[in-house]
Amino acid sequence: MLWPVLAVLTIAAAISGAAYLPTPVVDYFLKQDILDRSELWQRRITLHLRDTEATFRNGTTSPEENDFLSLLPEASDVYRFKLFTADGRVFWSTRSSDLGTINEKDYFTSIVSDGEIYYKHEPKPASEIDGLLLHSHNTAPDAIHEIAEVYVPMMQNGEFIGAIEFYTDITKVRTLFIQRVHTALIALSALAIIVVLLIGGLIVRSNRARLNALNSKSKSERALMDQQLHLAQEVKLLGELNEWLQSSRSLDELFEMFTKFMAYMLPDCAGSIYVYSNSRDVLDGVSAWNGGELKRHIHPDGCWGLRRGRTYTYGVHEVDFVCEHVDEEDGEPYFCFPILAHGETVGLMHLKKVAHADKEEFLESRKLAQMCAEQISMAIANVRMRDQLQEQSIRDPLTGLFNRRHMIDRLRHFLMTSSDKQQNTHLVYLDLDHFKRFNDTHGHDAGDYVLRAVGEILDESCTDDEIACRMGGEEFVVLWPRLTNEELQERITVLCSKISGLALTYQSQPLPKITASIGVATAPQHGELPQELLRAADEAMYQAKHNGRDQVIYYRTDQNPPLAEQSQPIVTSSTSDHEERNLKSASKRGTTEIAAE
Repeated sequence: MLWPVLAVLTIAAAISGAAYLPTPVVDYFLKQDILDRSELWQRRITLHLRDTEATFRNGTTSPEENDFLSLLPEASDVYRFKLFTADGRVFWSTRSSDLGTINEKDYFTSIVSDGEIYYKHEPKPASEIDGLLLHSHNTAPDAIHEIAEVYVPMMQNGEFIGAIEFYTDITKVRTLFIQRVHTALIALSALAIIVVLLIGGLIVRSNRARLNALNSKSKSERALMDQQLHLAQEVKLLGELNEWLQSSRSLDELFEMFTKFMAYMLPDCAGSIYVYSNSRDVLDGVSAWNGGELKRHIHPDGCWGLRRGRTYTYGVHEVDFVCEHVDEEDGEPYFCFPILAHGETVGLMHLKKVAHADKEEFLESRKLAQMCAEQISMAIANVRMRDQLQEQSIRDPLTGLFNRRHMIDRLRHFLMTSSDKQQNTHLVYLDLDHFKRFNDTHGHDAGDYVLRAVGEILDESCTDDEIACRMGGEEFVVLWPRLTNEELQERITVLCSKISGLALTYQSQPLPKITASIGVATAPQHGELPQELLRAADEAMYQAKHNGRDQVIYYRTDQNPPLAEQSQPIVTSSTSDHEERNLKSASKRGTTEIAAE
């Protein structure tokens, strides 16, 4: 009698189990599985946020982060998710209509905010599932689907800073699991409940393995996508680097830009830049980043990269030799990249692994570093070419002095400064006396020799921002700002002495003594515009030539004509309107006196 009872009880238990047990059993295992996967989804999101804490506290995301978040539903089982701040406000969602809404439910404020994961699943019509109707033509809008919702809290040092809500459709998996468990229970109705549960566990385990395989495949695809995004980011940064370097106005500005980009692009590399000096016997250290050692000078023979003419990598071969500009006791791997421009080596970029960085990652950065070295090489060549063209455009090719155009620009600057700060700017106009005789008697080469000699004296007479220029022919101009009258007289006396003291010999033939007629004008007394000051100094110079040459005339605005005085400047006085009209009516060339009423 016991066996039938047991059989009946077993059959009844099996039938009851087959009817009622599959659903709660499957729901329990699905819940545990989804809770595990929710942590994986959370890590995938946080790993791609630049600053997770700041993102959830501020409720803002960058464009790059938005791009990644938008791709997550396509690479996972999640079809919808939201990012919440600590107060329950939605600041990012796959549905734009969710933005700005606030979750005030009890489970959010009492469970999620305490750091616990909240899970629920409920049936919903297919019309509420994002993308389902779009990708499945056989699904009716009113079809019911089982949807699991998981709230994962975001904690920072024990503090709740926000949460992530994931939506996943478990209809197919749940239906499949229930059908299999129900079939197994019917087929094995004679077996004990323990066997049924074991089979159910095996089924769940089998499906979990399948899910793990899918997750593994998704991870590999995600890694490939991350690599492609990383390459795209590098290309973008290289483009930005090239744009900034090409817009730099000087080498100092160029090196400053390059240093900032390298510190950002290669954070695990300590680097430095060296460029050849003008003598090309040594390289000068110009900039460093991320703690890179920067020596004042290094010798090109002391670097294996420069000696061999190609990139040198230390720390990867069985036998390596340390460059002289690197600390031998360190032993860290490093790169030496020769910087080449137009077939010529212009400098060196040195990169070294920082102490906390991984060696393999450092060695993998060689390709990017090589492209950066190529970028700066062309930028250095362009800046130097621009500087050379600029120098040629403002210099006189014969004497090396500045030309008239540059002198006018500097004079305009000095006049603005003297007007603002009430400072004098003195313009000295020189014309070499009887210079035509040098050309007629000794030839133009001898004349050029004299012009170069006088140019050297004028250039030596200038300090700081003072400049000397050749106006053309045998005429020169010197600009001396911020000198008192006494200093001006002393400087002119020394200048005249040096010019008259020149003893030149050309082709074993002594050249005649060199003298100059000099006119001096001062701003703002004699003019506030370049053309006014030049006219005043020019008139004074021609008065000196008219008075017998080899003398200095200081332009004055009183009613007497300019006087030939070499000992001291004549103190100027204000000019009346009538006097100014007389000055303007006087002839610029060949004038014998300043017009006076």
